[in-house]
Amino acid sequence: MIPLLDDNPARLKPVVTVSVIVICVAVFLWEESLGDASDSAILLLGLTPNAFTHSAEAQGFGPPVWTTLVTCMFLHAGWMHIIGNMLYLWIFGNNIEDAMGHGKFTLFYFACGILAGFTMVAIDPNSHTPVVGASGAISGVLASYMLLYPRARVRVWLFVYPAWIRAVWVVGVWFAIQLLNAAATPASEPGTAWWAHVGGFAAGLVLTPFLKSPDVPYFGPVDPRGPWAEG
Repeated sequence: MIPLLDDNPARLKPVVTVSVIVICVAVFLWEESLGDASDSAILLLGLTPNAFTHSAEAQGFGPPVWTTLVTCMFLHAGWMHIIGNMLYLWIFGNNIEDAMGHGKFTLFYFACGILAGFTMVAIDPNSHTPVVGASGAISGVLASYMLLYPRARVRVWLFVYPAWIRAVWVVGVWFAIQLLNAAATPASEPGTAWWAHVGGFAAGLVLTPFLKSPDVPYFGPVDPRGPWAEG
C-alpha cells in the first residue's frame, strides 16, 4: 500500500514537518552532487554502531560520534528511500505536529529518531554498516497517528487502484511488515534497518501520551471539516 493523502486536516501550519522535509531534500541533493564521494559522507555522518560503541578507539577526524544519532536522520541512500520517507512524513506528520504543537513535535521527532538509532546499536553493536534515513523518526510519527487518529481515512494505492482505508489498518499492516522483516533478517545483513523502524515505532507509542496536547483525545474522531470526508 502506498499512501497518497488522508482526510484529516490540521489546524496549525506544519512548519516543522515542512522544514524537516526541505532539509532532508537539500541534504540528499548535496549527497547526489558528491558523486562517488557520497559514500564517504555516509560513512562520516551515518550512524555506524561499531564506531558508536567503540568511540574511544575512533580517530579524531570528523564530528563526534554521538552526533551521528542526529545527522544520520537527514541522509538517505537513494531516490526511492527519500521519496518514500518524505511522502509518509508529509501525509502523517502535519497531524502529529498539530496534536503536539511545534516545539513538542520537534522534541518528539528527534527523540524517536535517536531512540531508533539506539535500537540499531543495541541489536548489533559491532556492525560496520552505517545507518541512514529518517525512517526511525517517521515510524514514531506513524505510531502516534495510530494512537490519536486510527479512524482517519488514508487514500492508498492498493494493487492497481486507489482506495480509502482506515489509518489503523494502513499503519498496522505497515508495522507488521517491519516487525516480520526485523525478525526474519539477520541484524548484521546490510539493507533496510528494520529494527530502527521497530524502535522508532515503540518510542512513538511511549512518548505520545507525554507530548500530545491535553485536549487531543486518543482514538479521536475525524474532523468533519475534512475536504475529502464522506458521510
